[in-house]
Amino acid sequence: MATTYSISDLAREFDLTTRAIRFYEDMGLLRPERSGPGGRNRVYSHRDRTRLKLTLRAKRLGLSLNEAKDLIDMYDSPRDTGPQLQKFLQVLDAHKRELEAQMGEIQANLDEVKAHEKEARSLLAKQGDKPIKKPTQKTVKIAKGHV
Repeated sequence: MATTYSISDLAREFDLTTRAIRFYEDMGLLRPERSGPGGRNRVYSHRDRTRLKLTLRAKRLGLSLNEAKDLIDMYDSPRDTGPQLQKFLQVLDAHKRELEAQMGEIQANLDEVKAHEKEARSLLAKQGDKPIKKPTQKTVKIAKGHV
């Protein structure tokens, strides 16, 4: 007999809420069998467990659930894996470009903050005031009460 999982089993294993798993089911990412009176109990297969694992991996990569579903559904088909891998590379490339653009924006913001910081320290020095020391990790932890 094939291994099956309850919704609680998967929630525990992947550190998710049962609500999140039901949401993934509503999105069509998981298709559990139903058992019990009125089909109230969900019975997840090894395939569902694998799809959940792939969904979470795609989510960590920053893909939308629809992108994850499209990619995962491609692997369910018996077709040649070439087109599947091509699609996966396209999605990854688009996502990589998006992340690189965000990284550029963050770097520009950091450069601007550093310029303002330098200017403020210079103005303080001209006034004869001592600039505030840059906080160390220890002073940040003390200030936050994490000592």
